[in-house]
Amino acid sequence: MEKITKQNYKSYVFDKMPKSSHWKNMFWAFVVGGVICTIGQGLIEFYKIWFEVEDASSLASATLVFLAAVATGFGVYDKIGRFAGAGSTIPITGFSNAVVSPALEFKTEGYIYGVGAKMFLIAGPVIVNGVTISVIVACILLVLGVI
Repeated sequence: MEKITKQNYKSYVFDKMPKSSHWKNMFWAFVVGGVICTIGQGLIEFYKIWFEVEDASSLASATLVFLAAVATGFGVYDKIGRFAGAGSTIPITGFSNAVVSPALEFKTEGYIYGVGAKMFLIAGPVIVNGVTISVIVACILLVLGVI
């Protein structure tokens, strides 16, 4: 029986661990993220028929959030996420998924202590940090006289 050393343990672990396919994962993340963004741009172009550009962009974002929430509710977005990885989490649809998933998971605990309390479990820190950084940047711009 061979004595286990740091070096042969490392080589043993390296031999046994599953091989990652980074290039394939990056490719599909890029493709799926690109498709989501292309759908968003298509929605902007569609809404620009009736609204101004700013309103069309807001409506497109709201539509993407709604569609991602519905897809999460039906379990479709989770399948997309397993396949695309970061490609599904980076666009605004990933934020929608991060809000809806915990709400669905804890709905058995009721609307107040389940859905209401757990809805922002994942997205809450993102919202807090985003608002905090926005206020800091606005204060810096105000001091510099940009605003």
